[in-house]
Amino acid sequence: MNALSRLRNHLVEVPAHLTTLSEHELTQHAPGKWSRKQILGHLIDSAINNLKRFTDAQVADGPYLIQPYQQDQLVVVNQYQSLPLFHLLTLWASLNTQILAVVEAIPAEILDSQIQIKQFSDFIEQKSLAWLIEDYIVHLEHHLKNLL
Repeated sequence: MNALSRLRNHLVEVPAHLTTLSEHELTQHAPGKWSRKQILGHLIDSAINNLKRFTDAQVADGPYLIQPYQQDQLVVVNQYQSLPLFHLLTLWASLNTQILAVVEAIPAEILDSQIQIKQFSDFIEQKSLAWLIEDYIVHLEHHLKNLL
């Protein structure tokens, strides 16, 4: 099953599972760990940042440089822990539905466009836009193991 098909399945499975959980199950967490709501919030932040990457990389003048984001701080300032589950699921599903629309419309030759990922203080790794899309879904699936 390709990555986009897996994403489509997650758009159905995640809400179906999370809506069966109690508020306590959604908000409980061990010290230093995220709750299910916070994990979903992190996935929202990931979707926001990657949607921008998937669009900007298509129109970049040369290799697109990936900009990092402050994932732990965003989970706090976005107040995901206290927001209603329906709100979080709606936002997450809408962003990923848009990602599907954007990615499905990318011409094959653009999927080979180069992106750059700054790994250390001065090391830049080169990847393709196609790799970035697959990596986004692999990252999502990594977190779904703790969410579902």
